[in-house]
Amino acid sequence: MQRIPEPELMDNAAQARAYAEADFEQPHSQVIAQFQRCFAGLPVPGCVLDLGCGPCDITRRFALAYPDCTLHAVDGAAQMLKLGAAMLDQTGLAPRITLVRARLPDDALPRSGYDAVISNSLLHHLADPQVLWRSITRHARPGAPIFIMDLLRPDSTAAARALMERYAAGEPEILREDFFNSLCAAYRIDEIAAQLEAAGLGHLTIETISDRHFIVHGFIAYPSTR
Repeated sequence: MQRIPEPELMDNAAQARAYAEADFEQPHSQVIAQFQRCFAGLPVPGCVLDLGCGPCDITRRFALAYPDCTLHAVDGAAQMLKLGAAMLDQTGLAPRITLVRARLPDDALPRSGYDAVISNSLLHHLADPQVLWRSITRHARPGAPIFIMDLLRPDSTAAARALMERYAAGEPEILREDFFNSLCAAYRIDEIAAQLEAAGLGHLTIETISDRHFIVHGFIAYPSTR
């Protein structure tokens, strides 16, 4: 199946609220569990960049898992950040998490040299996948851990529909269609590998971790001294 792009931003109020209220316990808990597996025993102090944070559920989970860090949570959708801000106020995490409305690569981020970069479900929204990978190389300090999780594109629209029925059967129709569209807009492993090579990130590891998810992980290389 050829990739079918979807809108880059989820800035419709009803769409954003449906996403924020959906049951993402299994995949979102996997983001943290897989990060901990990939970087076992690694402390995460300093400032972490969360690209495509949405309503900040993963930002919240990461902050709780790694209490010595602060985070800059970046998204281009005002509706998503509005929901994220409300959640952070309720959980008391607002002092540790700065919300940043920015659309990469056009808008500047608050700093460079982040101590870690994480992202979940941003890549499949991007018409140009290099927006993500170049943002990582631009904003992560040398030696910083990198962790990306996203969807994989199925072989056919029928397979995408089957995954939607399996994992979003009880969700509102707007969310079911979003999930289907996201599966159709996702990238394949061979495409991701080529993207990483083009960005100078070919040393990072790609793993398929489920019937619909992959991860990319590793460390930003230090500049060559040759």
